[in-house]
Amino acid sequence: MTKETFEQAREKIVGNERVRQGIGTLSEKTLHAVLKNAYAPDEDMHEIPIENYVADIYTGTEIVEIQTRQFNKMRKKLETFLPLYPVTIVYPIPYKKWLIWIDEETGELSNKRKSPVTGNVYTAFIELYKIKNFLKDKNIRFRFVLLDIEEFRLLNGWSKDKKKGSCRYDRIPVALVDEVDIDRTEDYLRFVPYELEDGFTTKDFAKAAKIPLRLSQIVVHILKYVGVIEQNGKRGNSYCYRVKEEP
Repeated sequence: MTKETFEQAREKIVGNERVRQGIGTLSEKTLHAVLKNAYAPDEDMHEIPIENYVADIYTGTEIVEIQTRQFNKMRKKLETFLPLYPVTIVYPIPYKKWLIWIDEETGELSNKRKSPVTGNVYTAFIELYKIKNFLKDKNIRFRFVLLDIEEFRLLNGWSKDKKKGSCRYDRIPVALVDEVDIDRTEDYLRFVPYELEDGFTTKDFAKAAKIPLRLSQIVVHILKYVGVIEQNGKRGNSYCYRVKEEP
């Protein structure tokens, strides 16, 4: 996907008129719809029945699934699709995010405020863990898409300001930042920080990758599972790892 095709899809799905009329005017969530049109502008490729399931995109030779969360819900689909075709799972990750709150009673929108959190591609590994048993399949591929996003949330939470526990209403992609592809096992090596030396621990990995320790543990677990790193002794109570010479 180029920035040009992204902008064309965004204009098609969002458009100035829809912004003026308000969000949520389509039955399909905006982020999913924009990505589907960006990766397959030809709508004849959309929502194609295959066996007992419907593929988001079917090109005739491969399947593309846009999955915004909950990879665990794809397990049955993958069991059906992967023996038949290459499957690319597209997973959007908010890079910069602006929050807009919606008053349920009046429909009034708050001014947008930028979230202090910047998106990180490593968060995709939380989802990969949910379909771990499929990661070694020769037909599975991933595309992690970093996007600037406007997120609309309903003021219906349990806290006094109604924000904590609130429901997400819609997400509008604003700009394409980057894409990271995993097409083969060797591509997982790009997630191992270059400064790590043999014998690194999950704590070392977390520091080098600038991610929380718990996320580091998940990432290292997946990298070991797919075979790009291997266990290499212990340091105190912590296991040590190194990059395998031939993943």
